[in-house]
Amino acid sequence: MARKMFSMCCCSWSLPIGRRSEGLRGLMNYGLSCCVNALLQSFSATWELVDLLEGWNPVDKESVPLYLRKVLLAMQSDQSQPAPHQDFLHCLNRNYIRIHVQQDADEVFLSILNLIQQQMSDKALAQEIHSLYKVTVETYLQCLECTYIETGTSFLLSLPMHIRESHDSLEDCMRFFFELQELSDGDKCYCERCGEKKHSQQGFKLISLPPVLCLHLKRFRNSHGYTRKLHYKVTFPETLNISEILTAGALSERYVQSDSQYSLCAVIVHSGDAMFGHYTAYVRHKDQSWYYANDSYVRQVSWKEVQNTYGGSQREDTAYMLLYRRTPEGKQQGGSSG
Repeated sequence: MARKMFSMCCCSWSLPIGRRSEGLRGLMNYGLSCCVNALLQSFSATWELVDLLEGWNPVDKESVPLYLRKVLLAMQSDQSQPAPHQDFLHCLNRNYIRIHVQQDADEVFLSILNLIQQQMSDKALAQEIHSLYKVTVETYLQCLECTYIETGTSFLLSLPMHIRESHDSLEDCMRFFFELQELSDGDKCYCERCGEKKHSQQGFKLISLPPVLCLHLKRFRNSHGYTRKLHYKVTFPETLNISEILTAGALSERYVQSDSQYSLCAVIVHSGDAMFGHYTAYVRHKDQSWYYANDSYVRQVSWKEVQNTYGGSQREDTAYMLLYRRTPEGKQQGGSSG
């Protein structure tokens, strides 16, 4: 799989003041900052995160969470100008997320969350922010000859969705992620009971879901040193009910029952190919309206336009990361789609 996504940043401009949306601000493109700009829009749309950072009384002087707090609060006010975020970009640069280097959005997303965990002086708050996104899974390995089972616990801040031409929906991708995969020939695993490598099966089983579920559509594949982008069509719904997607076999015996209804709140979009691309974002505002953010250019859009990021053509923008917010039963937002 590709470690980096190559992303070209296009020139951008600001909308006239009268056409800006309340509470939604654009971000100037500095060098190759479109990746960070799109992620900041998704963070801004995650008001649970904004509320936690707003209530924080920082003593930190130079840290990623401090500058993230500043830029997210700035994005909530004064819509007449793009939000100032150069300090945040320079802070990322000091932490080896380089300003003028093409980046992968999922890698930067994970790096920012991990830097919050490492650098925030309020460790309880840092853990609370991590828990917003933390998916808990059981690692499962079974020897198919003696049936010996090994299990463990792991945590993921985004679920990698492997896409294939035969998987034309997010629901298919999620089911595939939790399917047990058989390991044979050179992929055999060591069995403690048998004392040697044996034919086995391994995979993940779900233990618990977070308030904000991040799904990473893995559209970049490396083969023989060459990285290519997968433009396959992958539909995704505006509302997602996990309990209707996963079978009992995908759930751990330790599965924690919770509300499984989710509403889409942000889509990170990649346009172009593996060597030449650009990031933008669609975000859902608190008033439930959808907005498109292309650096400093922001406009209101329809759900139908968001659906244009399903993919299927090399000329189209394609969804790369999807963020869903847990919605209590009976308070469903939006509608499903195919």
